[in-house]
Amino acid sequence: MHEVSVISNIVSAIQRELEKYEAVGVEEVVLIIGDMTSLGTEQMRFAYEVVTRGTILEKAELIIEREAVEVRCAECGYEGPVEEIRSDFSEHTIPILSCPDCRGRVKVTKGQSCGVKNLKILEAEDV
Repeated sequence: MHEVSVISNIVSAIQRELEKYEAVGVEEVVLIIGDMTSLGTEQMRFAYEVVTRGTILEKAELIIEREAVEVRCAECGYEGPVEEIRSDFSEHTIPILSCPDCRGRVKVTKGQSCGVKNLKILEAEDV
């Protein structure tokens, strides 16, 4: 379950960032997770709950925004989403990494993100 190590690294990075402020609490953590990362939403939530126990992030709401896979075709210039194979057994899809128009070679432009998009913190002066 690599979600635990990913969340641990994210929580550590957030805690380092919070040291720059007079934060007394965190209300909300928004993550952006690309579909190509194969990180499961429920596994991320569970890992977050475990890793944040006893920290300033413990009561913060975790919001996960998924980032769909998009590509740019080197041959016809297509830019946009890819076709996907859906599974009945998983929340994940398998992107088809070729141009949906001409089946040419593509470069992935979206869908690989994994990080913090936004934090909603409470500073001492807010309380």
